[in-house]
Amino acid sequence: MDYTPHTEEEIREMLRRVGAASLEDLFAHLPKEILSPPIDLPEPLPEWKVLEELRRLAAQNLPAHKAFLGGGVRSHHVPPVVQALAARGEFLTAYTPYQPEVSQGVLQATFEYQTMIAELAGLEIANASMYDGATALAEGVLLALRETGRMGVLVSQGVHPEYRAVLRAYLEAVGAKLLTLPLEGGRTPLPEVGEEVGAVVVQNPNFLGALEDLGPFAEAAHGAGALFVAVADPLSLGVLKPPGAYGADIAVGDGQSLGLPMGFGGPHFGFLATKKAFVRQLPGRLVSETVDVEGRRGFILTLQAREQYIRRAKAKSNITTNAQLTALMGAMYLAALGPEGLREVALKSVEMAHKLHALLLEVPGVRPFTPKPFFNEFALALPKDPEAVRRALAERGFHGATPVPREYGENLALFAATELHEEEDLLALREALKEVLA
Repeated sequence: MDYTPHTEEEIREMLRRVGAASLEDLFAHLPKEILSPPIDLPEPLPEWKVLEELRRLAAQNLPAHKAFLGGGVRSHHVPPVVQALAARGEFLTAYTPYQPEVSQGVLQATFEYQTMIAELAGLEIANASMYDGATALAEGVLLALRETGRMGVLVSQGVHPEYRAVLRAYLEAVGAKLLTLPLEGGRTPLPEVGEEVGAVVVQNPNFLGALEDLGPFAEAAHGAGALFVAVADPLSLGVLKPPGAYGADIAVGDGQSLGLPMGFGGPHFGFLATKKAFVRQLPGRLVSETVDVEGRRGFILTLQAREQYIRRAKAKSNITTNAQLTALMGAMYLAALGPEGLREVALKSVEMAHKLHALLLEVPGVRPFTPKPFFNEFALALPKDPEAVRRALAERGFHGATPVPREYGENLALFAATELHEEEDLLALREALKEVLA
């Protein structure tokens, strides 16, 4: 389906209404240096010469084995069906579905996405997606503060440091107080929750990869009248207990592991699921199922809690034009794999990660840091600067050793394994790390 924003006839009608003879007249008030800046381009080349030049440029890239990078963005297989469907014009060029009568396809796909995320999270509703995991967390916490009427937040140090940085910026803007719970032995200690706390936030698996027991945190939060916010890796929910099952009121996270390429850190999407009781506090959009006057099934935007649609004082968030395409890619991935396929991917990742952990501990000078059990990422203590190790591995064709911020300890690096890795990949990385650390 081609995307043609304006026909020639529409352009002529627009010019007639504004009183301009041509498009050039319409922009005549702009300075020439802005309207038509000089563009210094080389002489044109035949197609085969262009391809030759592109191959020359591509040859400058370092050859690389499979990526072992951790830190919440990992290398997973993206089924071709996901890329093929996402490239269709009705998805690729779709904008906010303001008019349901002409947006039924996008609305239905978004409804399917919401349903899958809610089922994964074990909660009743999910919105139409967020920008990424960090903004999903920030919006989820603001939801909790609005619902409880309190302005204190307890957040585990095991929550991704970039998520915490974004959360801190959001909370400073509304005058809320943020207290970080330091990890003990790689996991979050159970805190005392004061009466001023509106939200308790813990991540599972946490930033270091360790699995947390989140049930007691939900109980502690609820006992003090606060809400519990769980940060989750959606892929891990193929094998781990969903947040709703251990009492989470809100579940948030990043959807990169659901069929999205690493993409140098994005674009990905964030998800936010919660209990139906909090639906009026939900940020962004919510697509719902309905019937028309003739009783036929249809889909509509039920909630749009943005200042663009309602009085600013009542707006929950200004997010609406979100990561819709990448969220739909996540839904396509889940539909392609199904529950068993998702479980197989998760279990293979866990298996390869534990094998990699054992192999890398054979390298002289490498010490364990993340406590077991972990999911598919883990931190190791290295005898050299992790950034230097990462660069040296890259020179040997390996992407691995994501440096961990110093707040967690000295010379720590994250490694991850996924369903894409085989034992020969793990052995090759071990030998490369031996060389680098020798």
